[in-house]
Amino acid sequence: MPKLASTPVEGSVHRVRSGASSVLTGVRRGHPALFWFAVAAGGLVVAAAVGLVVDDRVLLGAPLWLKPLKFALSFGIYALALAWMLSLVDGGRRTGAVLGWIVAVGSAAEVGIIFAQAARGVRSHFNEDTDIDALLFSIMGMTVAVIWLATAWLAVGVLRRPGVDPVVTSSIRLGLSVALLGMLVGVVMSVNGGHAVGVADGGPGLAVFGWSTAGGDLRVAHFVGMHALQVLPLLAAVLLAVPRRTLPTGARLPLVRLAGAAYLVLLGLLTWQALRGQPLTAPDGATLAVLGALLVAVGAAAVVIVRRGRAPVSRTVRAPAR
Repeated sequence: MPKLASTPVEGSVHRVRSGASSVLTGVRRGHPALFWFAVAAGGLVVAAAVGLVVDDRVLLGAPLWLKPLKFALSFGIYALALAWMLSLVDGGRRTGAVLGWIVAVGSAAEVGIIFAQAARGVRSHFNEDTDIDALLFSIMGMTVAVIWLATAWLAVGVLRRPGVDPVVTSSIRLGLSVALLGMLVGVVMSVNGGHAVGVADGGPGLAVFGWSTAGGDLRVAHFVGMHALQVLPLLAAVLLAVPRRTLPTGARLPLVRLAGAAYLVLLGLLTWQALRGQPLTAPDGATLAVLGALLVAVGAAAVVIVRRGRAPVSRTVRAPAR
């Protein structure tokens, strides 16, 4: 029998599966330690989910195992993103391997302490109730600083490969830069003595995330900034997948850069909102005005970029020499 041609839907599914398999292979090749840490973090996510079901203890007004679940998931995704980025590296592989190990070990220590403290039924962050609690919190602070420095080194000196599409390269560098600034919000939390501003930690908060609904919460900006590492490269992948007749090739890089700038402004806005003791769910007029201006500016700039990308390139016709 003749082989039946695949339908467009089947072809699309095949391309998605092939793309996912290619990314997974790249992640494992990019840095095995980061990959296997992410796998272990996935196992911890499952363990924490089970803990939510079988353990009804509450800490600071939230289920005890919710925080370990969120941190395991967040660090696991972070490690996968870094491993994929390292798979794109041409030069500096040895340095990238060392830095990847530093991030993997530091992340394992961070998540491990959070789980250990949850098992004890005590806080992991900003906990100096006993000598052991203070020591563990100090270790967490040092590991985060080391992870930040290693990530900064990766962003500045390692992730450079001329063969990679400039749209992808730009999204990675912008994502890492914003993520580093998002990490620095954790320093603001340490100076503040907690994540809440204007209220005590542990009050009423949003479901799942736990962000305060009674006062400012620096965890919002911290979360949003950290995950620029995934959001911006994902945006680049989406832009590259759009057909040229819909989105001009020349508009893609400017759009990624625009998204990076907008993301940075959003990070600043969320930090400013939290520092004024304002819940994410109750923005005041000033916050809404800045957000509105940001949306309008980004929308207008995006339209201009796309229109310029579609505009025909004028060519100067020289008159024949006489």
